[in-house]
Amino acid sequence: MSSNAISDSSSGSLQQLLLDAKGGNTDSLGRLLESYQNYLKLLAHSQLDAQVRGRVNPSDVVQETMLEAHCDFPKFRGTSDGEFFMWLRKILANNLARIVERHVLAAKRDVRREVSHIRVDASLDRSALRLEAMLTDQQPNVDSQASLQEQLVLLADSLARLSPDYRDVIVLRHLEGIPFAQIAARLRRSSGATRMLWLRAIEQLRRLMKEKSQS
Repeated sequence: MSSNAISDSSSGSLQQLLLDAKGGNTDSLGRLLESYQNYLKLLAHSQLDAQVRGRVNPSDVVQETMLEAHCDFPKFRGTSDGEFFMWLRKILANNLARIVERHVLAAKRDVRREVSHIRVDASLDRSALRLEAMLTDQQPNVDSQASLQEQLVLLADSLARLSPDYRDVIVLRHLEGIPFAQIAARLRRSSGATRMLWLRAIEQLRRLMKEKSQS
């Protein structure tokens, strides 16, 4: 998994950016959407297997989601960053479901297409919960005054700054919930080397989160 841009929400809280955007500030809306970019990429990546990712770039799915959110923002009736957070996830889920229907279910005539949205929603929720659980593990390095959404954005931005091998082992272990033995096979490393890679990756992630939360 890779990231082409690192968002930075430090110049304003997500809640304030949302309020400014609802007040008509288009610059704040752009910054608000950009703040969630790395988080949405993580979720999109977790929902597309390697075969589908060979045909569909998760970054493209996120860009489509951002464009839809920008165009449909006047329809958003929520008032909190938490509500906006869930609204964005719903748009992403709809886009992912269309991809699943196009690239996966089309080859499986015995699978009912109408259940794809339910399955994607459930899978996306599981990935989001894993990210929240991972955040709990890093909690000592996170500003306790920040909202859950701001902390998840911080986690996603810090993950995006890791080297590809560090990021991959963390995503496979924590976001996709894959056992170390299977991760080792995927990465073509021994189990011991994979665990050491994971430990170094976690240490680096905690350092980055601490630095970013203090900036």
